[in-house]
Formats: sequence, C-alpha cells, structure tokens
Amino acid sequence: MALFTSARTIGKRVLCLAFLALFCASPLSVNGAVPALPAKDQPVLSIHGSNTVGAKLAPMLIAGLFEAQGLQSIKIASTKENEQRISAIDSKTGRTLYALVAAHGTGTGFAGLGNGSADLAAASRPIKDSEYDSLASLGNLRSAQSEQIIAIDGLAIIVHPNNRIASLSVAQVAGLFAGEIRNWRELGGDDLTVELHARDDQSGTYDTFKELVLGTQNKTLAGSALRYESNDQLSQTVISRPGAIGFVGLASVGSAKALAIADGDSEPMLPSTALVATEDYPLSRRLFLYAKPTAQSDWTRAYLDFAHSAAGQAIVEKAGYVAQAITAIKLPAQPDMPQLYQDLANDARRLTVNFRFDEGSARLDNKAQRDIGRLIDYLQRADKQMNAAVLVGFGDARGDSARTELLSKLRAMAVRRELARGGILVKDINGLGDQLPVASNTPSGRVKNRRVEVWLY
Repeated sequence: MALFTSARTIGKRVLCLAFLALFCASPLSVNGAVPALPAKDQPVLSIHGSNTVGAKLAPMLIAGLFEAQGLQSIKIASTKENEQRISAIDSKTGRTLYALVAAHGTGTGFAGLGNGSADLAAASRPIKDSEYDSLASLGNLRSAQSEQIIAIDGLAIIVHPNNRIASLSVAQVAGLFAGEIRNWRELGGDDLTVELHARDDQSGTYDTFKELVLGTQNKTLAGSALRYESNDQLSQTVISRPGAIGFVGLASVGSAKALAIADGDSEPMLPSTALVATEDYPLSRRLFLYAKPTAQSDWTRAYLDFAHSAAGQAIVEKAGYVAQAITAIKLPAQPDMPQLYQDLANDARRLTVNFRFDEGSARLDNKAQRDIGRLIDYLQRADKQMNAAVLVGFGDARGDSARTELLSKLRAMAVRRELARGGILVKDINGLGDQLPVASNTPSGRVKNRRVEVWLY
C-alpha cells in the first residue's frame, strides 16, 4: 500500500488547499442579533470535558462566535489549571458576557451533562455504553441532534527529536507502553532506557490510545508510566528526555518527533493532513461535542452551528486540527492495486472525505450525514454535479467475502442515493469488498476498513 507513503509528501499542499476551500465558502450567516442573555453573572455557555478539545479549540471557537455576533473586547483568560473564561462586551447593552471551559478529561464532560453544570460535553472519543445508559434520561445522546463531530485529530506517537527510530507498528507501540520493550536498542535505536509518558485516566486521549493501541494487542499500560492531565505538558516533557515516548493530540506535537505508524498490513503512515482527514491514518480519531438532544439553549445551538460553519472550521485548522473541508489529492497507482483502483489513481483524484458505516450496515453515521452536505457543496462549487464522481465501497475481512463485496457496493449505493437528493449524478459505483484495507482486522481497524471513498474526474 505504497500510496499512503506517497500521500504523506503532499500534506502541506493539502493544508493550503483546505484553507482556500474554507475561506472561499459562503460566510457564516449571522443576523446580528445576540442570542438571549442569561441571568446576570451566569455564563452564556459552559463546556466541560476533553483537554484535547478544551485546551485550545473550544475557547477559540467561543471567541470566534462572540466576534461573529458582533461582541467587543473579547478576552480568553485562565481561571485555574485547564479552565478558561472567555469574555466579551455587548455594546448594545453594555453587559459583559462570558463562557466557561473546564478541560479536565472527556469523562468529566458527560458528568457535567448529567448534573446540569455543562451545556456541552467535549469528548475526544465516542460516548461509552455505560455513559449513554446513565444519561438516558436526557434523551438519545447518539442522535444527530446530540452527537456533533467538529474536527478530526491524529493521535501522534512522539519521541525526542534525536531519536533515530522513524516508524513503529501498533504492536511495537503497545509493547513499549506495556513495559515489555525497555531499551530503544531492541528496536534498532540507541542504547537508551525507554521512558513512558501517558495521559491520565480521565482523558479521552488515553481512552483512544487504550482502545486503538493497547486494547488491540491485549496489553495494559505499565505502572511506570508518568501521567499527565495536559497534552502540551506531556509533549514538553518528551522533548526534554532523550529516551522518552508519549502520545498526544495532533495539535500538541510541537517540536517533538512524530513517528510513522503501521497497522496490520498497511504501510507506515505519518499523521499528515490528508491521511487524518480521510481517517486512514491508524490513530486518527474524531473530536466531539455532545449536547442534550432537546432543550438546547440559544447559545448552545449558535455555538454548534458556528463550529460547523466555514468560519468555525477555519478556526479548527488554526488550532492545529484537521478541518472537515474537502480537497482533492493525487495518489500514485501501484501494481498491487486492483485494476479498477489503478485506473482511478491514474486518471482521477481522491477527495479527502470517507463515509463510514457500522458492522453489517449501509446506514450513514452522524458525521457522514453532515459530510453529504459538504460533498454536495464541494461538487457544486467545482461544477462537477454530473458524471464526475465515482464511489468505491469497502468492507472488513470478517465473514463471507461475497457478502462483504455486496455490502460494500450497497454502501456506495447509499451514498449515491443521498447525493442524488442533492442534485448530484454519480458517474459510477463499485464495491471492492475487503480489498485494500487501511487498518488491521481488529474491531477498531474494521471500522476504518468499512468505508466509501469518493474519486473525482
């Protein structure tokens, strides 16, 4: 799968194209009216949860919303560790409005929703079954009204900049963090003791790492690992320790060295913009906001709408994450590809959007439902509404191969149906079954392999 290695080289160009796509899009529609004001001295919005979302992105989006609403003198100030107050003045009334962000880990966000202290739960992983069940009285927190994907992040495995190791498999990363590989020379590196640095148990970043790395290899984190509440603090420690290894969100890599990661039969992939945007990178993940399905305040709805807007997604990029903007990338053909895929690679460009599905299902998930609208807008702006797009469906290597191939085509047909409702006539659809996996045949890997790619002539 050498196409992924080649795709890494175009990351910077894709980022530039993403900015163009965002800023050329229609601006956020703002009617100039500030949403209803709360009682005096009460926050207009309170967000609890993920440090990955809350340390930078959530406050920046609040500041952007305040600016879009015409508020003045916008300030972001730390009130205590991992908590921020974003304030602004409403020039019409002279009132100071403010919002609060408490970024103490994904689990605290769902607790805040449950006890009423939070309007939104920020999460760097999907809601767990136990959390969903305990909050059932609030409504369906997995509904499209509640679960909002606002950005894509890559979980980067970082080491000291002078570490000679360039890439690792998921199995090797798991072995390191389980304490089974104790010296870098065991992996071809220098004679240095491995030092482990990990996020704390409240962190969605740790939950993601535990699921995508440790869980897939039936490992547990070594007791010697130092734990951190903050991504940035962990990254800063790693760059000061020659034997250190850690994991952080994409925005917190800083001057540390990010390693290329291989999962199963895939080639090693760096967390580049293109590979994270398509979620092909093995340790890519979605960043979420969860709201109560009903009884959302005006400010909650305004904030969610802004986060999904072109202006909001531009802030996502500025914060160091990958926006949900669609761009076209050229991938080289490889001799081990199916002929149909080689033809696409030679003559078409792949779009940086994937549609994903549950096991045995052809129903689009919550992100896919929003991505349909983004794709329709992209194709309309590019004047590619008629016979220009090709959909290629894939499945996971589990069960009967003939059924998998049929289901992969049904998934492509489901995307075609939704595009047709938006006036888009697709050129062709194909189902390649379990061919060209981008991840291992594990539960988390199969999620990535069940996909529909979009190619454009």
